[in-house]
Amino acid sequence: MPRFSTLKLAVRGRIATITLNRPERLNAIDDRMPGEIEAAVRAANDDARVHVIVLQGAGAAFCAGYDLKFYAEHAHEANQPMPWQPMLDYKLMKRHTEQFMSLWKSHKPTICKVHGYAVAGGSDIALACDLLVMADDAKIGYMPARVWGCPTTAMWVYRLGAMRAKRLLFTGDLIDGRTAADWGLATLAVPAAELDAATTQLAERIAGVPTAQLMMQKLVINQAVEAMGLEQTQMFATLFDGITRHSPEGVWFRRYAEAHGFPAAVEWRDSGRPLPELPPGDVGDAHMAPPADPAARSAWSRDVTGKRRRRRGG
Repeated sequence: MPRFSTLKLAVRGRIATITLNRPERLNAIDDRMPGEIEAAVRAANDDARVHVIVLQGAGAAFCAGYDLKFYAEHAHEANQPMPWQPMLDYKLMKRHTEQFMSLWKSHKPTICKVHGYAVAGGSDIALACDLLVMADDAKIGYMPARVWGCPTTAMWVYRLGAMRAKRLLFTGDLIDGRTAADWGLATLAVPAAELDAATTQLAERIAGVPTAQLMMQKLVINQAVEAMGLEQTQMFATLFDGITRHSPEGVWFRRYAEAHGFPAAVEWRDSGRPLPELPPGDVGDAHMAPPADPAARSAWSRDVTGKRRRRRGG
């Protein structure tokens, strides 16, 4: 079994379980996690015992997206100094996109089990899976659509259709598990206390099918989606993601996070207050006033931080 630093891989009977394992950071994506997801999927595909793969998260949430506290507050390859090199950014982010999409391309079915939050880059991972089982009160969405992000896997439109994908990406709003199931985004949503049992029941039902049968059905369905232009859509989305982080608004957002902390920048982004819309060359100096509340934090961040504290008994 491969050794991992950001996740765990376990096999029980015909079911492989991949557990994202950075609970202290809400399983936020660092530089290692995308490649480790791909390696774990490959190991499960190479294991003749495995018929189905379940992906889950340890701790208070499935995945809170990229570890943007680190990426926004520190120099990194994803945040180049200006003038930036778009193809260098594309090379990095496309590699991550392909590593997440190993869940989609896996010969064996993949089920994502979501509790807490699957947001931003965490929603990219979740929607790369074949099936999605959510707790009723879990939340999914892509808040950086408001500023500093574009979902590189671009799966929203293929899972929801154009109108509902626009509804979420024009606003950055989150939806709960019940709504996700009603909209057809989630395979099913159940009370949080029943999430493990419901996911296991579905996985065991699939695991009874021969692997060759599962592989053929998946290949047929995937090629239909890919024929709609998935690869080309992901190319544009990954390029645009880089642009959002190096546009005037993206540069301002990073500067605001550096000056006042990432929670304050996210609180502004998610609050619904108008965000700066800057002309070329304007880095947003007129919009750098500190937040009125030094402890400003977005509603979803307050919620998940409280859950994490309760889990620790704090």
